[in-house]
Amino acid sequence: MRHGDKINNLGRTAAHRRALLANMAISLIEHKRITTTLAKAKALRRYVEPLITKAKDNTTHSRRVVFSYLQNKEAIKELFGAVAQKVGERPGGYVRVIKLGFRRGDGAETAMIELVDFNEVYNPNAGKAKTTKKTRRGGAKKAAETTTATTTSTPVAAAPVAEEPVVEDVVEEVIQEVPEHAADVLGTSAEETAPETTEEDKKEDA
Repeated sequence: MRHGDKINNLGRTAAHRRALLANMAISLIEHKRITTTLAKAKALRRYVEPLITKAKDNTTHSRRVVFSYLQNKEAIKELFGAVAQKVGERPGGYVRVIKLGFRRGDGAETAMIELVDFNEVYNPNAGKAKTTKKTRRGGAKKAAETTTATTTSTPVAAAPVAEEPVVEDVVEEVIQEVPEHAADVLGTSAEETAPETTEEDKKEDA
């Protein structure tokens, strides 16, 4: 009984099953599409997808790990070359299984298994290169900050302030400019407006 056994043994021993899946994986990598029974296609999908994920990291260690499963140099070259380049941006689900109906001889259910990125009918964008537009939300904010910084950094020339004359100087100039007849109009003579000379000043003059 196979209660709880989630691995389909495919009616083969472990060594025979490993050899079968390795040969089918090599054929899938080389031809990108093969036809087999549905049970073998489902078992192959679980076998080959981890190997394709491993091929994304093109290092010596990854190549040795995958070679330990496939034992085929040409398949390794194709897997780490064209296949890895095609599926590089895909996060998983590299393989598709399509049911084809029942086989005529023994009535077994058949299916076609293929690499998703190599089918241009189901994947219209297979031959096109993806162009991603890189945008940043803070672009407009940064531009506004730079303009404000430039406006604040430029010094503003101050307007020259005119010096106000002293009040005493203005009064003296006005007094000197007053004509003699203006003193008559005001009721004072020029002698009265003139400063009085003291006796001491007279002695000095003599």
